[in-house]
Amino acid sequence: MNAHTPPAAAPVVAIVGATGAVGAALIHSLTQRNFPVAQLRLLASARSAGRSMAFRGQPVAIEELTEDSFAGVDIAFFSAGATISRRFAPIAVAAGAQVIDNSSAFRMQDDVPLIVPEANGAALDAAPRIIANPNCIAAILTTALAPLHQRWSITRLSMSTYQAASGGGAEMMEELRASTRAHLDGEEFEPKVLPHSYAFNVFSHNSDIDPDTGYNGEELKVIAETRRILAQPQLPISVTCIRVPILRAHGISLSIRFDEHVNTDSIRHALRGAPGVRLVDDRTANHFPMPSEASGEQDVLVGRIRDDLGDPSGRSVTMFIVGDQLLKGAAQNAVQIAEYLRARAAA
Repeated sequence: MNAHTPPAAAPVVAIVGATGAVGAALIHSLTQRNFPVAQLRLLASARSAGRSMAFRGQPVAIEELTEDSFAGVDIAFFSAGATISRRFAPIAVAAGAQVIDNSSAFRMQDDVPLIVPEANGAALDAAPRIIANPNCIAAILTTALAPLHQRWSITRLSMSTYQAASGGGAEMMEELRASTRAHLDGEEFEPKVLPHSYAFNVFSHNSDIDPDTGYNGEELKVIAETRRILAQPQLPISVTCIRVPILRAHGISLSIRFDEHVNTDSIRHALRGAPGVRLVDDRTANHFPMPSEASGEQDVLVGRIRDDLGDPSGRSVTMFIVGDQLLKGAAQNAVQIAEYLRARAAA
């Protein structure tokens, strides 16, 4: 923005799916990042209409989502699932809103950019009207990969994920709480949201298994979306996604192969101070990224950086990454997209 350009007026913002876990995190992120909002409209199903939620210390009434909900809206954040997004996002665009969608509805659509600002924010310069927010693992992963991808050529990724209940929404988080209480009290608990008992247990991600590949839907999303964000459509990626009994913050055990030997000091140097990344790599204290320290944090924590002794070529490095699923994995990334668009408009 030059000296003669007045600051853009604060936008009218709508959140579709305001009562869900990501919707609540969007309200939090707008406040946490001090995003300017002239008016906030909270949209949800008819059963939630009339309730209110707090925004910056003031109650905001929840309205029923209808085709008339977007009149006068400048930015519409969607977090109510792919079916709602496919129906209402075009309506919001037609009413003049910029749509930032947290569902899977548009992520692989060629004319809709899939954005992690630290990795590929420049794709927003084309001023698209609908922007897709990635899968939570893809967002957290590519934030950590961005400073490395910008300096070296990545030729393969191999990872296992440790995914928290927040990835399944508020109901899954409550099932983890309830099943844990029942387990500690010696009571029987019948899972309703998940196919397996969650308390003190880990199991394969609960998305459907593809019968041809044996990979589940979450794993296939991570592969496809990571390739798209990094603009490497043929990048070899192997991933195993696991649910762990953590309320929020996903972990990723990652091995990266480069096309040349890259020493771990260079990796640390590239990550230290990179946008959206905090290095947590203290070998002496055995202190590395943990969900307990990443929960509620805006940065992605990266550490446990070491040579991959399983690669005799010496071109692979392993690390552990943890990020808050509800923030960088969802709501915060969406708000960062809106910030980027606002800054671009003011430039």
